[in-house]
Amino acid sequence: MSERSEETPPLEGGLYFVATPIGNARDITLRGLDILRGADAIAAEDTRTARKLMEIHGIPLGARPLIAYHDHNGPSVRPRLLSLLADGLSVAYVSEAGSPLVADPGFTLARAAIADGVAVRSAPGPSAVIAALTVSGLASDRFLFSGFLPSTGAARKKTLSELGNVPATLVFFESAKRIHKSLADMRETLGAGRQIAICRELTKKFEEVLRGSVDELCQKLADRTLKGEIVVVVDRDRGSASTTDMKNALEEALKSHSLKDAVAVVSAELDLPRRQVYQAALAMGRQN
Repeated sequence: MSERSEETPPLEGGLYFVATPIGNARDITLRGLDILRGADAIAAEDTRTARKLMEIHGIPLGARPLIAYHDHNGPSVRPRLLSLLADGLSVAYVSEAGSPLVADPGFTLARAAIADGVAVRSAPGPSAVIAALTVSGLASDRFLFSGFLPSTGAARKKTLSELGNVPATLVFFESAKRIHKSLADMRETLGAGRQIAICRELTKKFEEVLRGSVDELCQKLADRTLKGEIVVVVDRDRGSASTTDMKNALEEALKSHSLKDAVAVVSAELDLPRRQVYQAALAMGRQN
């Protein structure tokens, strides 16, 4: 079925999820390229994107099948992929961009392959979620990715209200055409002062990161029309940390930090005065 050069190492049979660049084609990993060279078949959310990526990196498709697999054709195409896997072949799956299974149709394929006893492997790499967290300037020790925000106002406000008090940084995907409405809904549900970062066109030529409060970015973007892929990172609610939250955070931090460092970590994480956190640690009997 496949046409490999003699230099291409053979792959063991199984399903390989390969992360692909979210903008810059050079962000593909060396292992990801090896898998694309060596797989018996390649499944892709968007075959045009996959074909272009392989052409850029000089990977011939040859006689190997390049199979479209996405939300709309999953039920009809999945049996074909599972049949290839059952025959002991290697199948590489690539999303349109980023890490497979993150806002991506590969999840059902992974579950079906696991249920059939097929080896499922990951070749990690680019992720818009992690890239946005990295450049946002917001806490990344605990985060919740919630996919795309709902497209309708009522549903969007409901989602934001439900997640607003989660003690973690929130990460959403959003459409450029809806970003202004989403910001307005955030101001209403999360408060004008909540810190956020709007990360646009990450790793691409016109990459831009806008940081500030919801109100500040509402004003800054009032007369602008944004384009491209957008990831919104929202800080956790810094005004709702309870005494219990503080004590739990201290207990966790003190497992791996000195008293001084644990106080600094918890103070920054919960946006609380260091003196208050230090006194709480002392009251818990921690002197070191």
